[in-house]
Parts: sequence; structure tokens; C-alpha cells
Amino acid sequence: MQTKSFSLFEVLEQFFASHEPVQMVRAGTVLFQEKESVEYMYILLNGNVSIGRVHMRGKELILKIAASKEVIIEYQVFTPNPRYHFSAKAMTDCQLLKIKRDKFEEFIKNDPAAMEAFATFLSTSYLKAQMKCQDLIMNGKKGGLYSILIRLCHSYGMITEEGILIDVPLTHQELANLTYGTREVIQRTLKELREQNVISYHQQKFTVKNLSFLKREVDCQNCPYEICGLN
Repeated sequence: MQTKSFSLFEVLEQFFASHEPVQMVRAGTVLFQEKESVEYMYILLNGNVSIGRVHMRGKELILKIAASKEVIIEYQVFTPNPRYHFSAKAMTDCQLLKIKRDKFEEFIKNDPAAMEAFATFLSTSYLKAQMKCQDLIMNGKKGGLYSILIRLCHSYGMITEEGILIDVPLTHQELANLTYGTREVIQRTLKELREQNVISYHQQKFTVKNLSFLKREVDCQNCPYEICGLN
């Protein structure tokens, strides 16, 4: 008989919600910085958090955007004195649980269901990262943007009469940071997409009107949503 499997968020939220208070975090708050000693992992109940780093020359790269009902674990687990590999900043007002690193790791080690969920989380994260690297390397800056828009549709899309609304506010600069491109290139490419009626943009939110066009341009492999996402 098959047993129901739970996501890592579900397992952690179920256990820690009764032990830890919900924290309210304002947009723009930095949760942690690259190279800081690890104190916490985070269970994101509501809101959006960007994960990335700033290059020594000041250029920012956003690796992913965590959304509601996700976990944020940006360090090497089960190692002594770990440090965060990236920085995390709240893009919107958020509700989250801050879990001490040692409590989280002890729970994972001693709970078989949690360890199974953690292994699934890691394997999915690995595949997702590999696919994003492939898209950015093989498709160039323009194709990289197309790929990011597809992933945004999968992670944050809402079906509307106009198309797929990406329900997270994004500036042109943030899109540039997601592709490690320049704002000028992003603005020019977005202008082309608007003129072709592929997308529209209103109040910092994009609506993708022709997802098939974007998929054709990047030779989309139609991966499952849990792999083809930006989270």
C-alpha cells in the first residue's frame, strides 16, 4: 500500500508551527547576508523572498525567488560552522518561522518522514538549478529572459482573461538581475514582446499572453512545474 508523501514545507510547518512564533518581516528586510555564520533556516508562510548575491563590482544576481509555503535553506547542512552561501531579502511583507539551525538539523536526522522529504527537496532543487543554468547558457540573454518568464508563470502564474498573470511585482532591474543581464537589454526585449502582444505590463506585474511563443523560442522541454520554476 502506498503511503502519502509530504513536502518538506508541510513536514516542517506541522512540527515547528506549535513551537515557534510567527515573525512579521517588512519588504526590504535582509534575512541574512552571504558569508555570515548560519543561525537560522526559514519557513516562509506568506510573501516573497529573493535569494542571490552581489558581485564585487556591485552587480546583483537573483538566483531564485522563494514564495509562500516554501523553505529557505541556503547553506551546507550537517557541517560544522556553516556560512550562508547567498543573501536573502524580503521582496514583499512576509510571515515566516525562524528555526534555529541545530533544531532543524536534529529534527531532520531523527524523523524518517522529514529526512525523506528533505532528500526529495534536495534532488528537486538540484535539477531545477541545472535546468536554469542550461537555459541561460544555451539561449543567451534574450532566451534567458524568455526562460525566466516561463518559470515565473509556473511558480506565480494566475489564469486571467488576458493570459497568465505573474502575481509578484517585478521591476525591469529585478528581471535583469534574474538573467545577470543589463536593464537596457531587458527593456528592449520586453518592448519587442509587448509589440508582438506576447506580454503586457501593468503596476509592476507582467501578464504573459502567448506562453507558446516563449516556449518555442527556447525549445522548451515541458518539464514538470516543480522543476520548471523560479523558486
